[in-house]
Amino acid sequence: MDNLNIDIIKDHRKKISQVITEVGKVVVGQEYMINRLLIGLFTQGHILLEGVPGLAKTLTVNTLARVLHLDFKRLQFTPDLLPADLIGTMIYNQQKSEFEVKQGPIFANMILADEVNRSPAKVQSALLEAMQERQVTIGSTTFKLDKPFLVMATQNPVEQEGTYPLPEAQVDRFMLKIFVDYPQKHEELEIMRRMSNLTFNAEIHTVLTKQDIFDIRKEINAVKISESLEKYIIELVFASRSPRDYKLADEANYIMFGASPRASINLNLAAKAIAFFDDREYVLPEDIKEIALDVLNHRIILNYEAEADGVKTKDIIDAILHKVPISK
Repeated sequence: MDNLNIDIIKDHRKKISQVITEVGKVVVGQEYMINRLLIGLFTQGHILLEGVPGLAKTLTVNTLARVLHLDFKRLQFTPDLLPADLIGTMIYNQQKSEFEVKQGPIFANMILADEVNRSPAKVQSALLEAMQERQVTIGSTTFKLDKPFLVMATQNPVEQEGTYPLPEAQVDRFMLKIFVDYPQKHEELEIMRRMSNLTFNAEIHTVLTKQDIFDIRKEINAVKISESLEKYIIELVFASRSPRDYKLADEANYIMFGASPRASINLNLAAKAIAFFDDREYVLPEDIKEIALDVLNHRIILNYEAEADGVKTKDIIDAILHKVPISK
């Protein structure tokens, strides 16, 4: 961060804390989810949220977009949804006697794809192409999506009947997969009090501008990570691919496929973001360990034997973190 203004960096870190405070005026708890959404926003990564209905996923994303003064669109994925409903289509203008482009809801800064596994492969593919390329093609014209562009997709882990599970290769395009859990007792008590008050209407303020977001991205990119920690990230990823080489014989019986190179890239980026949020200019091993579950849990594919024995991906990741030493 040698070439960056220290005072501006301090101001940005202060504003990030203010963002969390403003969202907290509406959303009770869910600090973990908010933190991960900000990591995705500041590192250009998309987020996959998994949790049962009613855990304020939509409310959190919508409120965050308002605090950041970003355009927000929510898309309810259904079995009859078409790609054109997402990206847009060509419509005929009778007055002009020509076709015009009607842009779809994908043209926003923050997209919430609710129950993304409810729609067939063509729609999922259209969304994931927009995520990867940050552009869409309608007719013969290609349109760049506005920046910043962040997709949060949700999945309901309870009801799987009539769904179209995302293929592993497509799930890999999400930077993080976050499991959203039930609130604590005191949090749910506050939620009940707020939401049962029909006159409740918290006044929230815009904290960050688009330019602030772009500047914070540069500041996070400037966070230093040592060569030994870079090698540590590589070792963690390789341990998921060749567990026996790392004395993980039991875990090797359960792993079908290890993490892809995207895991290495995203571990690096997310660890820098965590260090930045923690007012540091350098990455610590704890930063990598803190984000490892969210980066790896959808990239390590387990076999049927793991399911039969009740072994979860989290168990495998914990074992990898315990066994793999930090490079000197």
